[in-house]
Amino acid sequence: MSQTRGRYDFCIGLVLAMSSSIFIGGSFILKKKGLLRLARKGSMRAGQGGHAYLKEWLWWAGLLSMGAGEVANFAAYAFAPATLVTPLGALSVLVSAILSSFFLNEKLNLHGKIGCLLSILGSTVMVIHAPQEEEVETLNEMFHKLGDPGFLVFATLVVIVSLILIFVVGPRHGQTNILVYITICSVIGALSVSCVKGLGIAIKELFAGKAVLKHPLSWILLLSLVVCVSTQINYLNRALDIFNTSIVTPIYYVIFTTSVLTCSAILFKEWQHMAADDIIGTFSGFLTIIVGIFLLHAFKDVNFTLANLPLSLRKDDRAANGTLLSTYDCFNHDEESSACLAEVQSTESLSARRNGSLSAF
Repeated sequence: MSQTRGRYDFCIGLVLAMSSSIFIGGSFILKKKGLLRLARKGSMRAGQGGHAYLKEWLWWAGLLSMGAGEVANFAAYAFAPATLVTPLGALSVLVSAILSSFFLNEKLNLHGKIGCLLSILGSTVMVIHAPQEEEVETLNEMFHKLGDPGFLVFATLVVIVSLILIFVVGPRHGQTNILVYITICSVIGALSVSCVKGLGIAIKELFAGKAVLKHPLSWILLLSLVVCVSTQINYLNRALDIFNTSIVTPIYYVIFTTSVLTCSAILFKEWQHMAADDIIGTFSGFLTIIVGIFLLHAFKDVNFTLANLPLSLRKDDRAANGTLLSTYDCFNHDEESSACLAEVQSTESLSARRNGSLSAF
């Protein structure tokens, strides 16, 4: 019965996590469509201090979609392991990228499409190998978990490292080193996920008729969550304001998810009940998602498609087979003859210089 209940909760958590990604990914598209519509009307843009978007129903639809996604994500932690829920947050990036190519005419290049495919495959692998059962079902069990010496040491280290980064390293290197602010919001995020997990369990018990509001842990978790989330938002916004979003997003995802997985392993000890192949599969899926997110963001401004591939291969063949084949190609492609002959002459000149020929000069 317990195993059946565990699988049932796992499926609910999985559906909630995926729904959260769809809602959050779609919210960006709705907001952007609303802002673009206002720009076409000539209204003052949000970046210029305007608030005309408050009268745009598409923007409000995006805001409601974002709220629904966050609620679903919050609820997912109450049913499924954090090891599963947190990495699936990458799907919101994919949903946003795919929908933007259809509704915002923001074309996905070849790297982006490969990145989406890899992220989906990595998420699938993680779902297959994630722990199926929860070890914590009541608030009292959560209280004992939080009092574990291993977690107390981890939480203390997180707080100390964060304070050092905030008050010592941040003022000196925060404006130049991208890792400073991202590390602050990422490691603090690991604690906020633990708070969300505990509050999710408290809400489940509340609906079951238990007096969780009288339990001091509920209020401690709520207060800690407010502090952690406020800190995260503050320093993530600083990082986004200083550095390029396409660089901040994948780095934040990697460090944040790694921190959450580490915290989850220490707090809930999920890895102790997993087989070796499941552990390897979970890490493999996570690394695959990282590569996919990197390809999607790092090369999104590179105009490279399958149509460009034959041209690139022809250039590689010319470089490999020497200038004789290049000259032959030039005389068989009249429209590219002048540019190609210039390339051949440049190649011959470089070859002559490397061979010590004075005729190149």
